[in-house]
Amino acid sequence: MRLFKLTLSTIFRRKSWAICALLVLAFPFFLPSLSSSAENPALLKPALAQAAWAMTWLCTIFWGFFVAARLGELNSRSGVGEYFLTTGVSATRQLLEIWAAVLVFVAPLGLGAALVCIIGASPALPDERSMWLATNLQYALLFVLVVAPLIAIAIAIASRFGSITGFICSAGLAVYGLYGVGYMKLLISTEGSPLLTWLWSSSPHYHFADPTERLRYKLGAIDWSDFPLLVAYFVGIFLIHTALSRLIFRAKATA
Repeated sequence: MRLFKLTLSTIFRRKSWAICALLVLAFPFFLPSLSSSAENPALLKPALAQAAWAMTWLCTIFWGFFVAARLGELNSRSGVGEYFLTTGVSATRQLLEIWAAVLVFVAPLGLGAALVCIIGASPALPDERSMWLATNLQYALLFVLVVAPLIAIAIAIASRFGSITGFICSAGLAVYGLYGVGYMKLLISTEGSPLLTWLWSSSPHYHFADPTERLRYKLGAIDWSDFPLLVAYFVGIFLIHTALSRLIFRAKATA
């Protein structure tokens, strides 16, 4: 696990993770005061919950995926990957160790957003509070299932085509899955194109892992009979994307 420790130490020493932690844990308490929720106390808690998850997704997309892409490129082009190959660390294990190190810093962002919502925005009624707790924990798990394969994609593509390409591909896929598929559905309802319908159905529907609407309107937790099916859906995407990442990843640059 030497590459894992090296990558973990590299991310930790750059300290940019601390800015993301601050944005997720502290900024949501300040952000609602800049909106209309300051004039209506009833909107304060929903606004705080929305801000917490919005900051989590923004930090993950613009920091987490960039860090993953940057490390993937450095591993292949700096000679570190080639060195570890000579010591018996396979390319598969190198991808796994870099991925695990990045995930150590990204996964807690989802848990941090859940804790902000639970501590700062829980409803007063006991039944609603327990449902609020379950909802946030469900989405913290879905968050990890969504971002984990995207981190692998960022590392793999960057190792072959550069960090900018790796970042754009992973971030673009995340934004498309969170927001783009919704606009495509509206387009399908007006155009009725079979090609667009097929594209929409085969797209990754990451918006299922975004709790913003559910928390804002207190829709409650995902039904526990449906939750395993949703987990299985994202696990399937996880397996497909990680397999593609391994095919793309290279541990050393070609001459």
